[in-house]
Amino acid sequence: MELIKEVFYLPSCHNTLSTKRNYKISLYLDYYHKGKRKTEYLRLYLTPNPKTKTEREVNKKTKQLAETICAQRQIEIQNGIYGFQDIEKLKGSFITYITALAEKKNTSSGNYGNWNSMLKHLKKFCPTDVSFQDIDKSFVERFKEYLDKDAIGRAGKQLSQNSKYSYFGKFSAALKQAVKDGILKVNPANGVEYFKQGEPQREFLTLDELQKAVNTECELPILKNAFIFSALTGLRWSDIEKLIWSEIQHSKEMGYYIRFRQKKTKGVETLPISDQARNLLGEKGNPDDKVFDGLHYSAWSNLKLQQWMMKAGITKNITFHCARHTYATLQLTLGTDIYTVSKLLGHKELRTTQIYAKVIDDKKKEAANRIQLDL
Repeated sequence: MELIKEVFYLPSCHNTLSTKRNYKISLYLDYYHKGKRKTEYLRLYLTPNPKTKTEREVNKKTKQLAETICAQRQIEIQNGIYGFQDIEKLKGSFITYITALAEKKNTSSGNYGNWNSMLKHLKKFCPTDVSFQDIDKSFVERFKEYLDKDAIGRAGKQLSQNSKYSYFGKFSAALKQAVKDGILKVNPANGVEYFKQGEPQREFLTLDELQKAVNTECELPILKNAFIFSALTGLRWSDIEKLIWSEIQHSKEMGYYIRFRQKKTKGVETLPISDQARNLLGEKGNPDDKVFDGLHYSAWSNLKLQQWMMKAGITKNITFHCARHTYATLQLTLGTDIYTVSKLLGHKELRTTQIYAKVIDDKKKEAANRIQLDL
């Protein structure tokens, strides 16, 4: 078999043809970019020594398509667009990339936990490492099907609808970021239908349970103080972690309050806090010092939070964000109107707060059914 090579000469890139053993001629681009030689296989093939009119016509159209792609690439390079993937980047580990992304998200306990859980399921779905070259629409659809039917959560049961929604959302966000970073040209998740979000579950502590937690020692005192402070103020982890002393203010008219910018919504808030919440913080530090200096989220601190709750006799699956849920639920339970609670939580829309009101309504229904008589 004769080795056939044909070259389409163009100013800054050329098209080289080489034969494969199956007697098909593979078309690829051979070019230099930023001083490095690169190759892009077009997945276009010619029939060597075409004998029929149909074969000759197909070869002609295939060559024209290859020349068009080559010309397009040349224009993209000249315009600084560089519209096709960097081969070396595509060979990079997708798992390593997502792991690094998850570490960047560790400013929020719930957010980091979701990223970490998604990564664990991705590794179970694909035990061997995969490169970006392996990530296509079929891979995305198969991972979604795995989450939907095969993935098992911590309780040994299939994932909840919200977990599926969250994990697939994080997976898609990673692909979107890879496009922004210039690793992928297009997001392979485009066109794949997302999971629908289920009814949000808001785990919280009752007033008695919160008191038990207060009365129970925690191995990480700063974590305990931060959790109790969140339960007394409704502040998110991200806002507590970055809280500085200059944001703790006092006036004769308002008493103690916090003047801060929410990390999640970017909105500037003035949040009144109780004397009890302020006293929990102890002696005031320098204006630019963090109030909870040394507070960091990690799998270790999350474990210590769980152990603290268990020690207090609380069997619920409590995360740090549950302190905020506790604040909202207790405020509504103790009679604070929903509009005021919405403002205290910094919600932009009242319907976000109504989730907590529904929790209270459900608890009322449960309470109503507790009184049963033999009639």
